[in-house]
Amino acid sequence: MTQDLETTRWDLTKLYASPSDPAIDVDMEKAKKAVYRFRETYHGKIAEEGFTSQALRTSIREIETIQELALKPYWYAQLLFAADTENDLHKELVQKCREFFAALRHEILFYELEIIAIPDDRFEQLIEDTALAEYRHYLRHLRIFKPYTLSEGEEQAINLKDVTGKQAFSQLFEELTASFRYRLDLEGEEREYTGEELLAMLHRPEAELRERAFTAFLERHGENTLVLTSVFNNIFLDHGGECKLRGYDSPITATHLTNELSQETIEGMMTVSEENYPLAQEYFRIKAELLGMEKLKNCDVYAPVAEVNRTYTFPEAREMVLQAFGAFDPQMRQIAEGFFKESRIDSAVRPGKTGGAFCAGLTPSLPPYVLMNFTGNLRDVATLAHELGHWIHFTLAGRQRLVNYDAVLPMAETASVFGEMLLTRQLLSEESDPKVRTAILCAKIEDIVATTFRQNVLTRFEQKTHDKRKEKLLTPEEFCDFWWEENGRLFGDAVEMIPAYRWGWSYISHFIHSRFYCYSYVFGELLVLSLFRKYQEEGDTFVPRYLDLLASGGSDSPPNLLARIGIDVNDRTFWKMGYDLVRDLLNELKTTLRDQ
Repeated sequence: MTQDLETTRWDLTKLYASPSDPAIDVDMEKAKKAVYRFRETYHGKIAEEGFTSQALRTSIREIETIQELALKPYWYAQLLFAADTENDLHKELVQKCREFFAALRHEILFYELEIIAIPDDRFEQLIEDTALAEYRHYLRHLRIFKPYTLSEGEEQAINLKDVTGKQAFSQLFEELTASFRYRLDLEGEEREYTGEELLAMLHRPEAELRERAFTAFLERHGENTLVLTSVFNNIFLDHGGECKLRGYDSPITATHLTNELSQETIEGMMTVSEENYPLAQEYFRIKAELLGMEKLKNCDVYAPVAEVNRTYTFPEAREMVLQAFGAFDPQMRQIAEGFFKESRIDSAVRPGKTGGAFCAGLTPSLPPYVLMNFTGNLRDVATLAHELGHWIHFTLAGRQRLVNYDAVLPMAETASVFGEMLLTRQLLSEESDPKVRTAILCAKIEDIVATTFRQNVLTRFEQKTHDKRKEKLLTPEEFCDFWWEENGRLFGDAVEMIPAYRWGWSYISHFIHSRFYCYSYVFGELLVLSLFRKYQEEGDTFVPRYLDLLASGGSDSPPNLLARIGIDVNDRTFWKMGYDLVRDLLNELKTTLRDQ
């Protein structure tokens, strides 16, 4: 089927000609020499009394130049590996670049440590100088970590340890899971499938096939429980040990500080989400009726209704997304069109390719790249809108300095989720057939359920397993039990979990690559639902403020950026507003069903 979808591969030659391009080593050598010069110039000087604000500004500019040099080969290797994890040249290069990057960090760690060590009174004098105006947020954010920062030698030891520790386990996880092959009988023909192709079958109309495909996917992970449990245990232990060394009061604290959000803010958001689990359960019961089932199984949650079962070619998906973006703002369409013209997307499904989707923002001077696995269903069209939203976010934030380029994770999903909402409303505005409208509404509600409620479940599972890992080595059965318990709270009596779903935790890559990443999806989705309501109320006057929010990148904290457009992240009614919109969508779905 995928051969007929006209999917595409990205063109990485804009970075380097090939994995063996001599320019890679040339750039790495330039970065290495620049780091040594930087260390010789600034080591031991930053916290000295005579170090001026102008000198500090100059040093930050030099660090940004070094990072630009070092990140180009590093990201190139990461992109190559994501597109083909089985290629030995890609494996070799990604490991070489990881070790190279770690070595540079080893030499340059002193810099931020010395900024943190500047006495408070002198730091406040420095920061008020206009020479540092565009770097104030970066510098203040660094010093949030002052109580948790170790000596230079200790930080260097942790940095070196990570290469053969959590980074090595992370790569093992990717290589192992990407190598999985699955044999399945489909329409009387047995053949081999990738994991992405099996997960795509959850959107097929045949209930029996959905369950067989999901079971096969999960059981293959269960068959590798020895390695996967070891990976989880060791990465979690590593994180817990580092938290203890630094003095964090919980495994999630570092993530909150990095995201510039408080424990109270996130706990309030998650509690409101749990209070609204009944909305998801109401939807699951409606969907069971639509499918003629007494009760859904969790492999049925994304089953197609009405015409949602149709497939789309990649060009069709591209035009649908461009049209939705253009209706909101012509500039957004123009930015997105440039993305396609420059071949910066890899959408083809193939063995060895990393699952899922991502948009990699490199640096302000290096445009982003998108990886996805396009199988032609409506959800894939939404994924394209999601990743193109990221592209637009990175492009607009390109006006920022490198240290302010990346939005923190909870804000990083703003443009992507907003892009999905634009697509949904565009489709609904053009569709009068109640059956098709039903399909579109179901797809959107399911996406919100997956991005808020399910990510809330994932975060609670991660909190529980990290806390328990501090006490003892966790068995596969304990991971399974915690997973089953947290998912059971969401599904209630509305959804039956298939037995193989006990292994559902073992394929979630966010647990491996970035601790407590998942609550950022909840934050981002609920934020966008609120922003979208503002757009519906205010119309075109909302557009420039929204684009300005994206262009701000990571130049300020989420609470401060959002306060500029009238949002208080500590107000529980703000989070409730997002779920009120979900309730509106449910009511719209009920009305549509009555019209059939």
